[in-house]
Amino acid sequence: MLAVNALCASVGAAAQTPAQAQDTVPAPTTTKDQTQKELQEKEHEPAPPLPVEAPEQRAVRYDVKIDAPRKLRDLLESNLDLMRWRGNPRVDLEQLQRLVRNAPEEAKTLVATEGYYSPKISSGLDTSGASPVARVIVDPGEPVTVGDVDLELRGFVPFSKDEAPFDAAALRNRWTLPVGSQFRTADWESAKRGMVRQIAQSRFPRAQLIDSSATVDPEAHRALLKVVIDSGPDVHFGALRIEGLQRYSPSIIQNLNQIHPGDQYNEAALQTLQGRLQDTGYFSTVEVSLDMSSTLQEQVSELNQGGPKVEAPSGPVTMPILVRVTENKRKNLSVGVGFSTNTGARAQANYDDLNVFGKRMKSNVLYEQLHQQARADFFWPTTSNGYSNSVGAGYDREDVRGQITRTTSIHATRAWGSPTLEKSLRLEALTEQITIDKLPATRTKALPLTFSITKRKLDSLLVPTNGYIANLQLGAAPLPILTDEPFMRAYVRGVMFKPLGPSGTLILRGEFGAVGSKDKDKVPSTFLFRAGGDQSVRGYGYQQLGIPVGSAIAPGRYLLTASTEYDYWFKPPWGAAVFVDAGNAADNFKDLKPKVGYGVGARWRSPVGPIAVDVAYGKAVHKVRLHFSLGFTF
Repeated sequence: MLAVNALCASVGAAAQTPAQAQDTVPAPTTTKDQTQKELQEKEHEPAPPLPVEAPEQRAVRYDVKIDAPRKLRDLLESNLDLMRWRGNPRVDLEQLQRLVRNAPEEAKTLVATEGYYSPKISSGLDTSGASPVARVIVDPGEPVTVGDVDLELRGFVPFSKDEAPFDAAALRNRWTLPVGSQFRTADWESAKRGMVRQIAQSRFPRAQLIDSSATVDPEAHRALLKVVIDSGPDVHFGALRIEGLQRYSPSIIQNLNQIHPGDQYNEAALQTLQGRLQDTGYFSTVEVSLDMSSTLQEQVSELNQGGPKVEAPSGPVTMPILVRVTENKRKNLSVGVGFSTNTGARAQANYDDLNVFGKRMKSNVLYEQLHQQARADFFWPTTSNGYSNSVGAGYDREDVRGQITRTTSIHATRAWGSPTLEKSLRLEALTEQITIDKLPATRTKALPLTFSITKRKLDSLLVPTNGYIANLQLGAAPLPILTDEPFMRAYVRGVMFKPLGPSGTLILRGEFGAVGSKDKDKVPSTFLFRAGGDQSVRGYGYQQLGIPVGSAIAPGRYLLTASTEYDYWFKPPWGAAVFVDAGNAADNFKDLKPKVGYGVGARWRSPVGPIAVDVAYGKAVHKVRLHFSLGFTF
């Protein structure tokens, strides 16, 4: 009975063979001797149960090879279903074959977004190896370029004789997908968004895209673009509306507002006001925008009447400025630790109180291996004419290059301007004690008045790659009042960033300082100069370059440093740098013989600012030094 059952099962299998021959997977072949041997073995085995349903096909693991230009290959590898389903246990051979058949149509759609509308694409499946290999071959052909741009602007007319007409020609010149450029879907969408964004930044915040079309001729490889933008009403600023104040007076916000009712809308003005409010420290969050509540009501009314309607503006519209704030906690304590190759390990504590006799108090205690400091400052709220006044006092101890300097000071400061152009005037009374080796300590005092101006023009304050920043300081203690030696002081420093190609940045840095006096030894060393360190001449220790006095390095009358650095971002946010620094400090201008340092470094654009690790060789001292810095310091 067992032999009969086995024979029946074999006959049944043979009967199924012709049907299986039509499958894309060929049935395995066997010889007559193999079949007889298998039948004899099956005689001694129990009969297997008949299958209830057809067995499922086994999952298949496969590789994908895409032959295409690199940019298109990256696009296809990120979006083709062949790639997305690879490694999925639910994909069997039949499903893989279907994915391969669909790949050319998918690829055609994808490469069209890059401007290739006449590609030649083929696909196939190679099953000769241990695992199947799906191949996709892409010949993109000639890309489609922009043949013409029809930019239609509706509205944009001044409603007052005193208003300047909208510069439509300049707007067209800023169109980012010009004639002759390759037509890419992402660039097309970006150009439209960017155009509306530029318009909305001044005068016409309610500008909107009315219509757009791109007519592509694959045979001529040309795309004809049309964009229609309506300006909406000409918007002017209205009164200030403030929400969220509980403890503080509205005058804190009003005094910082330099926007007057009736001024033409300008987004930069709102951003400036928001930045000034954030800098006060009174608020944890600040949001400055136009009050659009009336506009929303109009839109809801239009929808209820059958849909939005675009109408030409009939006159300027005045919209209030809405300021929403969340007040900070009155008292705040923060602590931190760190390390610097200039001054060693660091521990710091800051304590702020937003209402001490109606003033904001900021205090901090800093302990570093080579530097200790304690200070407190009291700030008045900014006045209506934009002045920020403060008074403070502090104690500072520094042990650098064999010279221990202890400074006690009180000061009064007035600051004004904007984040791009800061100005300040500072009157300071200080007493300084200096100890070098075993020499008797010397004491000096001075009452200098210092004017400082800082100009910033950067693409980013956190991680700049283009622009410049410059600072000029002019100070003097001309009268013998609380001053041992009258003197004058000038100091200027600048940093310039210039992009070099898509991945490189050239950084140029320089500084110069000079002090004029009869007796330099009676001028507090705080106002003199030394060089060397992370932000000066790399390859030398912190303030290592100066005037040798015994075993110490004392500061000099003059300072001159310069630096050239090239940063290459090979895999953002990671980069590498090469640099050359030079500079020195001396008592005579002719003795400013530059000390040179050069080296290489690693860069990382971290969320809190750029981190730089540099290895520099100081040519004058024949030593290699490691430098580490966090953030952009100026």
